[in-house]
Amino acid sequence: MNFLVTGGAGYIGGTVSRILLQQGAKVTIYDNLCHAKASALPAQAAFIQGDLLDRQLIEKTLREGKFDAILHFAALIEAGESMKKPELYFRNNTGGTLNLLEAMLATGQNKLVFSSTAACYGEPESTPILETAKLQPTNAYGESKLLSETMMRWMSEIHGLRYAALRYFNVAGAIEGYGEAHEPESHLIPLILDVALGRRQSIKIYGQDYPTADGTCVRDYIHVQDLAEAHILALKALEQPGHHIFNLGSGQGFTVRQVIESARRVTGHAIPVIEEPRRPGDPAVLVASSDKIKSELGWKPNFPELDQIIASAWEWHQKRYA
Repeated sequence: MNFLVTGGAGYIGGTVSRILLQQGAKVTIYDNLCHAKASALPAQAAFIQGDLLDRQLIEKTLREGKFDAILHFAALIEAGESMKKPELYFRNNTGGTLNLLEAMLATGQNKLVFSSTAACYGEPESTPILETAKLQPTNAYGESKLLSETMMRWMSEIHGLRYAALRYFNVAGAIEGYGEAHEPESHLIPLILDVALGRRQSIKIYGQDYPTADGTCVRDYIHVQDLAEAHILALKALEQPGHHIFNLGSGQGFTVRQVIESARRVTGHAIPVIEEPRRPGDPAVLVASSDKIKSELGWKPNFPELDQIIASAWEWHQKRYA
């Protein structure tokens, strides 16, 4: 099998690329390296440095590659930044996806696995969140992904695009030899581990007055390997016409303070905290139900415990800075 992975120099796209290569697939990575380095690329993968906003290059890549399917991870991902510069997110995430869809249509490609987000739901009316919940993003990042999904739905109905959109929450952990290394880093667990490693003095908690057990936001965490394997399972779902929407998560939520406590247990470090006001666009609770993908595709997480997830990330980060 031959796959194109957009954003394959990133954390999740890079993990998926490595697992596909281990399974004997051929992988071409398409990435502009705006938040990653070429050194993050798997040696066995072909690489094209390009931006999805470059309509001619992505079409040329698809035409020459003759791929069995595309896995689309390329996107800006910082919800906080999206509330300051929404135009960047609509141009890059939504506009880039439109370019990809048009290039697929022009070259006869019709299978796509899309890395979406649970930010499409916004502030949920009930948890855990089902795929049928209302879609009402509270930040421009979530809106940019939801608009991408809307375009895919119409492309499916009108042009026969086969796609699966995977909506997930917080991803963490590492596989052997590869983990989370955003530049700059914005995700909670690697930031906490930076404190344990002495690379930061403290971790900030944004908001202490949410309607949760300890006043801090609740999030659902999933191991990156479990997430990657779900994307690969979704490829099989594309053998049939139509489209699929799947949530991915552990089904249980943890407050920011609970995540910090877990990291303290795993690392043995104190991890000082600084409390800051809420950030705009942050929902209080986001926890996903993964029942649909479990029942339809047989997906099952192998790393369901938060301490397991953080322990694998801790092992990776210690080696990374050794």
